[in-house]
Amino acid sequence: MRKIYPFPAIVGQDLMKRALLLNAVNPRIGGVLIRGERGTAKSTAARALASLLPDVEVIEDCRFGCDPDITLEWCTECQERSLVTGGLHSVVRPTPFVDLPVSATEDRVVGTLDIEKAIKQGERHFDPGVLASANRGLLYIDEVNLLDDHVVDLLLDSAAMGVNIVEREGISFSHPARFILVGTMNPEEGDLRPQLLDRFALSVDIQGLAEAADRVAIMERMLQFESKPTVFQEKWQPNIDAIASDIMSARKIVDKVEYSRINLENIAALTTSLGVEGHRADLVILRAARAHAALQSRESISDNDVLIAAQLALPHRVKNGPFESVSLGIGELEQRLQDEHASNQQSDTDQLDTEDTDNKAQIKKKTRMI
Repeated sequence: MRKIYPFPAIVGQDLMKRALLLNAVNPRIGGVLIRGERGTAKSTAARALASLLPDVEVIEDCRFGCDPDITLEWCTECQERSLVTGGLHSVVRPTPFVDLPVSATEDRVVGTLDIEKAIKQGERHFDPGVLASANRGLLYIDEVNLLDDHVVDLLLDSAAMGVNIVEREGISFSHPARFILVGTMNPEEGDLRPQLLDRFALSVDIQGLAEAADRVAIMERMLQFESKPTVFQEKWQPNIDAIASDIMSARKIVDKVEYSRINLENIAALTTSLGVEGHRADLVILRAARAHAALQSRESISDNDVLIAAQLALPHRVKNGPFESVSLGIGELEQRLQDEHASNQQSDTDQLDTEDTDNKAQIKKKTRMI
């Protein structure tokens, strides 16, 4: 048994844990950025989440962990092998956890094509990068704000598209790159550019817990874990199994979770009232709301799902000043939604009154003419 601090044993930080679980249910949400001071369990939570993820079925001998059930997303090698052999076998392996170093270069991330071998021998040879190792797993970036902006952009592009395409000198190679992207950073060491910040689907700002009882619980649990990690993990295993089971069940129904026109209007009302630029936030809120509903074993989203998703998707997209994010609570978001509805209802009433006045004026005019 690996020495990993159990996810449910983390004291407090409910927003952070919720954001991670939503991405575990649906990696297509687009990742989460966790910003906070040192010693607030950011990296601990990311590593703990990986241990909750179920094993994955992959094509045997595939360097990229292709899903045998989704042929359209197979890598170039699996497609070619399938044409030759007529069929591919599959095996089950643990969900990969990949820790990206801050010094990573573009070639280290996306992989490289051997142009010399292609020209001299006519063979296409691809050396996989980090994205290949992280496919269908969790890619963790500590101190993401210290990583080269271009590399961060590549990671976010792959997380959004779900595929990595490498092209050099007319030679192309592609492979699936679907992963849960988790970035952590300490704002005291510098922030991300606004353009990159917006690319992270969800964002959570965390601080050390203020209650003395919580801080005591953290010390007690950490000392227990350090002295007897196996015993500590066994103690929390029922909670771990319960969360892992919830994730598996949610993954099966998340694409079936229904939403109504009113849900979409509520999302649009929130983003409009907060002056959010672009439309990425609207889509993120919808995906996160469906994931939250699935995690609750429901097949349709509610207003509460939308508000919870908005609490995670909007703060880093709403600015008071340069690089300054806004803290948004459920209560404030709910009030904004109510105010927007009230404003729309008033506009409808005013329009009806105007139409009624116009109709009366027309009737009066016709009466005079008669």
